This record gives sequence, structure tokens and C-alpha cells, in this order.
Amino acid sequence: MTTPYANPSWTPDPEAAARSRIADFGRWAARHQGVETDLTDYPTLHRWSVTDLEGFWGAVWEYFDVDADTPYQRVLADERMPGARWFPGATLNYAHHALRNLVDDDVAIVALDETGSGYEVTGKRLRSQVASVAATLRDLGVGQGDRVVGYLPNTPHAIVAFLAAASLGAVWSVCGQDYAPTAAADRFAQLEPTVLIAADGYLFNGTTYDRREATLQLARVLPTLKATVLVDHVGLPGLSSNYPSLVLPWEETATRTEQLTCTPVPFDHPLWVVFSSGTTGLPKGIVHGHGGVLLEHLKTLGLQSDLGPGDRLLWYTTTHWMMWNLVVSTLLTGATTCTYDGSPALLTHPDILWHLAARHRVTLFGTSPQYLLGMAKFGIDPSVHDLSSIRAVGCTGSALPASAYPWVGEHLGAHVQLASISGGTDVVSGFAGGAPTVPVRAGELSAPYLGVALAAYDEEGLPVVDRVGELVVTRPMPSMPLYFWNDPDGSRYRDAYFSTYDGVWRHGDWITLTSHGSVIVHGRSDSTLNRSGVRLGSADIHDVVERLPEITEALVIGAEEPDGGYWMPLFVVLAAGTELDDALRDRIREAIRTGASPRHVPDEIIEVAGIPHTRTGKKLEVPVKRLLQGAPVDQVVNPAAVDAPDLIEYYARLGVERRAQRRGSRQT
Repeated sequence: MTTPYANPSWTPDPEAAARSRIADFGRWAARHQGVETDLTDYPTLHRWSVTDLEGFWGAVWEYFDVDADTPYQRVLADERMPGARWFPGATLNYAHHALRNLVDDDVAIVALDETGSGYEVTGKRLRSQVASVAATLRDLGVGQGDRVVGYLPNTPHAIVAFLAAASLGAVWSVCGQDYAPTAAADRFAQLEPTVLIAADGYLFNGTTYDRREATLQLARVLPTLKATVLVDHVGLPGLSSNYPSLVLPWEETATRTEQLTCTPVPFDHPLWVVFSSGTTGLPKGIVHGHGGVLLEHLKTLGLQSDLGPGDRLLWYTTTHWMMWNLVVSTLLTGATTCTYDGSPALLTHPDILWHLAARHRVTLFGTSPQYLLGMAKFGIDPSVHDLSSIRAVGCTGSALPASAYPWVGEHLGAHVQLASISGGTDVVSGFAGGAPTVPVRAGELSAPYLGVALAAYDEEGLPVVDRVGELVVTRPMPSMPLYFWNDPDGSRYRDAYFSTYDGVWRHGDWITLTSHGSVIVHGRSDSTLNRSGVRLGSADIHDVVERLPEITEALVIGAEEPDGGYWMPLFVVLAAGTELDDALRDRIREAIRTGASPRHVPDEIIEVAGIPHTRTGKKLEVPVKRLLQGAPVDQVVNPAAVDAPDLIEYYARLGVERRAQRRGSRQT
């Protein structure tokens, strides 16, 4: 499918592009790597980055002056996937690089919340707090390879705790406190952690949520805990006296006078464990290493996003979404990062994030497609605030519809770059997105990221251009997982990414690589719509339908039926005061027919109470499909991993009713 917006919606200012870090890197790399072509041209730079992996990643290492305690022997010693060996021999520490360039009196972190209040953490204070917490962890017996876990909202405490653990060579994992204790335990119990760091509660939409009892329940199912550090975030009294392990208050833990020493670890030493959504069983623990994350995030934030000293990033996220990991890595670039605790769109103040972005002079504002579409649908105008500091809006989580691009230009200014990004927790980075030297076309991601050998494979496993295909990566990236937790033979890891194409990473998305170099994301390939042999992307339909003012959200699935039939229903959540009558159904069908294609028109349009999502906001397309086909709930989805668990039973009942109707029609 091609985008209806042929001309760029944003074109780089030549002078600004020439000043960008990525242009400087291109000039630097051409000189130092002996490349005779012009590497300030993005397509040429990208082509070099994926044909000469050692030259490119070695250049990233040198350009950002990676500080290794022992040098590497070779950039890429083994290119196998899985099993690539990057920078063998090198020892370093991620936390050292996050803290090394902080200026004592400059702001490293701005702590924000939905009340509009906040505070600043200087470089000196951040370094001091990390040293103090690291010393406490060391006193509790935490060392290399031990696990420290956080049950925390998105506040500076989470960043300090992570950096303290990383400085010791310990392994970090975190999830937000909107997770029930059982859902948090599904993740943390696998890791057998030594220390838990938890907050007393968090804020959301005007309500303070007390999580002390939840913390107690979580600790009771983590028998390896030696201690819990309790953060007084919302001002509630301490934990109950029957708590199963030692409890230390954060204020004592983080205010010791200590000298920070970061432990050098091998390049591929585990840094953190991030978890899959866990919609179909226990969440998979995805392990990333110090060196791979360091290089990948320097590239992603420093080059693709052009972040550096003087910049400020505000990206709405929770601690269990991979974007939190990128938010922390802002520190690697010398830029300031903002944390935010609360709802992104308060009932009483729906534009709270724009208000804070204006007050704190944010330069890169990050969000999700749902947020931008919601702003447009409900008539929120960010331009009432002084947003002149914003030069780019980042957007990820799902495919960003073409309709959102003009809205950003109209309400934030034509000079603002809208950088839609596609990536994943799996690589804790992006595969494709924006760059300050590449134009933006509505409905398209500007280009594959540097160092990402991206391709679209057809049914025969051959690369195609200007056609829908499977998103694959044909050469390794440093931030591909080291392994899955509790996967000793690597079988779960191989099955997840390498079972379809030998030695090629298959991510599970449908994309089109266009002849002008951009990328269009059509949705998950494991929820493919396949009508009469034609593969369709669900995102193409969602884009069209969710533009209609009567529709709050939509979900389309394609279900193969036992008699060989194929059922493609469209589920819609209606705006308040709207009725799904024949006239609206006709409008929806016509919008899909003209905005996508006649093949995209669904068999039925059904009003539903809501659309279920993972806790990071992704629609549960495959689980809903399987429920409608009759699969038992306990084999399809873990309700603890769903934002609205009651909707699971709702769709299971719809499936029962649908099958009963089909049986009745056959008997008739």
C-alpha cells in the first residue's frame, strides 16, 4: 500500500541538517575510516553502515569516545545470528558512561508529575545518589550478576536505582506499580532477586494509589530477597511490621557520602532484563548487555535523534515499557531527561504534557499514536502553549496513521519533525524511524536506522521493494538479546526470531520498503489478514476507521473457520452519544474502500465495549482472533498482562455466540 501523501510533510533545514550530529558523524567517519564517498548523504551513510558492520560500529565507538578498561580485539568476531560476538575482550560499564559527562551544576533529570510540580536533579546530586545506593546494595551482598528489581513509577528514583545496580555489574529489571503483585511476580520471581526497590505509591488521574500492601504481597513470593528499599514517593507511612525481609528507607539509602566506582564488566555482561508482554503465558525475560545497549543507544539518541548537551527529552512512558530504557539513556548523550508520574491526559488538564513541555523548554517530545490521535479527536490545541523549543516529536508503540502528520504541523509548526519509530523490546531500540537529515512523508517512517540491515521478505523469502513483506534483519545488531532468561539451550530464543528464516531475524511485522527509501508499517504479521490470498495489514484499516469522529478505537481480525471459510469482522468502540446504525456502517465501509482498498472492507462491523491491549498499549489482535475461534482463555492470554482483563471474557463470549450462530445457520 502506498501513502496518499506523495510530497514530504517536513523537509530538513539545510543549515540545521549540516549542524546535526549525524552529519558531523558522517564527515568524521569518512575521514577516519578512509571512506571516499559523501557520508553526510543518509542513504549512502546507511548503505555503508550495513555493508561494513565493523567499520560502522567501530566508528560509533570512536566517535562517542567509548571508555573501555580493556580494549577490544575485534569489532565483530562472529556474525552468526543468533550468537554474534561483538567487541570481544572489551570491558566497560554502562553506568560509567551515563554519569561520566554530567556537569555538576547542570540539570541531569527533571522530575515531573501530573500536579504540575517537580524538581531538578543536578549532575552532582545524581552521581552522589547513585554512589550512595550502590554502596548500600554492596553492603547487602549485591555483586556482579546478582539481580536487583524495581517496583516503581517513572521517577528519578528508578533511574538512580538502575544506575547503582549497573555500576556494580548487577542485573536490573523494573515494572510499574499499576501491575498487580501477581503480574510483577510473574516477572521478578524468574530472576530470584536479592533486593527489591519499591515506592509507597504512585499518581494517576488525580488519584494517589497506595501500593504498600501490593509490595508486601510481592515480597512474600520472592524468597531470595535480602532487603527491600522503600521509596517515600507519595508520603504514606512505612511497610507493615510483618514484612518478610529487612526494610530500608530510601532517604537513608540515597544520602550516604560515598565515592562512586563502576565495576568493569565484559561487553556482553547482562545489564538488564526486559520482559515481553506475557499475554500467552509467563513473560519472556529478554537479556541485553552493557556494551550492546551503550552503542545502540548512543546511535539511536545521539545520531538518529540528534540529542546532545543543552537538549531536553520528555517521553511519556511507564517503567515497564522499553521507552523507559531509552529515556534513561538520554544521559549518555549529555542531554537532560524528564521523568513523569501520572496520566498523560488528565480529565481536568488533558494537555498537561504540553504545558510541562513548554515550561521546561523540551526539545524532543515523545509519545504514542493513540495520544496524538486523541489530542486531535478531542480538539486539544497544544499551540496555546509556547512550544517553540520543540524541534521534533517522536512517536512509537504502533503504526502512526498518515492522518496524524498534518495535525502535528498545524498545531506545533511546520518546522517540527514528526519522527515515527518502529522497533521493539526485543532489541530495546528501533529498526526504522527519523533522522535530522531525512525528509518526512505522512504515513511513513523516514528510513531504516543506521546499522540495521532491514529488508521486507515475500512468501518465497526474497527481498522486495514497494510490496508488503515480512520485516527481517539480515545482519546482527549489537543490542540483539544475549539470550532469554531460563532458556539454557537457547531454543526459545531461536524459535522467537530465527525459526522462519535460517540466520535471519524475523520480527513479526508487515512492512513495505519504498523505492524512495522510507518504511511503511502495516501491523503484526502474526495477525495477518489474508483474504483470497491477498495479505492485508490491520494498521491500514485502523488508520482509516479511527479518523472518523464517531469511532474512538477499532480492531479488525481475520479468522480462519473450520469449514474453510474466512471471517473478517471489524470491532468498533463508539464515541459517546453515537449509534452504530446502517448509515454509520455505510460510512465506515466507504471510508475503508476509498482510504485503503475494497479488499479491506470487513465482513461485519460490530460495536464492542472496548479493545483490550497489552500494558504497553498494543492491541491484542492475535489473542482476540484465537478467542473468537474458540480457544480456551487460559491457553490464549494471561489476564494479568492485559490493561482491561474483563474484556477477555467479553470477547470469549462473542466467540461462543458467533459459533452458535454459524451452527444454527448450517442447520437451517
